[in-house]
Amino acid sequence: MKTRQPSLFPTLERRLTALGERLRLARMRRKFSAETVAKRAGVSRMTLYRIETGDQVVALGSYARVLAVLQLDPDLEKLALDDALGRRLQDLGIPPRRRAPRRSGVTQMQEP
Repeated sequence: MKTRQPSLFPTLERRLTALGERLRLARMRRKFSAETVAKRAGVSRMTLYRIETGDQVVALGSYARVLAVLQLDPDLEKLALDDALGRRLQDLGIPPRRRAPRRSGVTQMQEP
């Protein structure tokens, strides 16, 4: 029996669906068949179909291989390029969380 994946937030689902649609349009503009792209990317036609529909369970590596076949792989460098929230937190000077010091392996007993 298959285990059910937890669902994504609706905004993430919409973004994955839009990405899949853009990949499908890019493939069609290049006049590549689904079979050609799937073979060059090393994935099955069903996996390519799932990528083009924005399926959340397809591995990121499969998306990357399809991007490479379509010569769109430089776009991967744009992902998480500017961490605006992280920069704001850094600018605010919020100290990072500190971990408790490690205990030594041997505990010493104190004399009363």
